[in-house]
Amino acid sequence: MNAFLSDAIFDPIQIPLDRWFADFINWLTLNYRPTFQAMKVPIEVILQNVDSFLQWLPPLVFIVLLALFAWRVAGRRIGLFTVAAFVLIGMIGLWSLTMTTLSMVIASVLVCMVMGIPLGILAARSDRFRATLRPVLDVMQTTPAFVYLVPVVMLFSIGTVAGVIATIIFALPPLIRLTDLGIRQVPEDVIEAAEAFGSSEREILVKVRLPLALPSIMAGINQTIMLALSMVVIAALIGAGGLGRPVVEGLNALRIGVAGIGGLAIVLLAIVLDRLTQALGEGRQRRSAE
Repeated sequence: MNAFLSDAIFDPIQIPLDRWFADFINWLTLNYRPTFQAMKVPIEVILQNVDSFLQWLPPLVFIVLLALFAWRVAGRRIGLFTVAAFVLIGMIGLWSLTMTTLSMVIASVLVCMVMGIPLGILAARSDRFRATLRPVLDVMQTTPAFVYLVPVVMLFSIGTVAGVIATIIFALPPLIRLTDLGIRQVPEDVIEAAEAFGSSEREILVKVRLPLALPSIMAGINQTIMLALSMVVIAALIGAGGLGRPVVEGLNALRIGVAGIGGLAIVLLAIVLDRLTQALGEGRQRRSAE
C-alpha cells in the first residue's frame, strides 16, 4: 500500500527517460550505423589476426613458449602452473575456445592501452580534463555490463567483435585512472632535476614520468585483463565465441558439467594472466628502484 502511494505521488511528474534513451539509440542506429560498423573494422582485423595465429600455433609449442616466458618473469612455480593449467584445458577439450577467449582479451587490452594510456596522461597533465573525464569513467564502471549489450548490438550487430567492444567499454576505466595516478605520483624533485639538466617536456614524459609510473600502469593493465575476462560469459550472450559459450549453454540447458568446465578454464586462464602481469609490474618496479 505504501509503495502504491509513493508511486502515485510521482505519477504527475514522471520523466520518460527510458523513451528518450531508446529514441536516442534508434536515431544513432538510423543515421550513423555505417559509421559504427566502420569503427569496428580495426578491432575486427586485430581479433581475426590474433585468433588465427593462436589457432594455427600448435598447442605444445604455445605451452612451451608461454611456460618459458612465465618461468623467466614470474619464477619456476608459475611456469609449472602454466604448463599444468593449459595441459588441463587441452585435456578437457576447450583448447580452441580458450584461444578464442585469449584473442578477445588480447584485442581488448591492446585497444584499451592505445586509448587508455594517452587519456591517462592527458588527465594527469590537466585538472580540467580530469574533472571532465571522471564522471564518464564513473558511468562506464558502475553501469551494469548487461546494459551495454542492447546498444552495442544495435550499433555494431551481434558477434565476437561486438563482445570485444562491450569488453573495451567495461575494462577501460581502471587503466585510465591508474595511469593518471601513477604519473601524478612521480616525485616533483625528480621532475625538477630533469628540468635542471635541460630536458624538454617530451623527454621528461618519456624518460622520467612514464618509467616511474610504469608499476601503476601495469597494475591498470592487470585490472583491465581481469575485467575483460569477467566479460567473457556476458559477451557470449550476444554471440561472442570463446569460453563463455559452454557456460551459457550449460546455463540454458542446466548442464552443470559443461558450465563447470567452462568456468574452470576461465579461472585457470585468469590466474595465469594475473600472475604474469603482476610479475611484470613488480619486476619493472624493482628495476626502477635499483
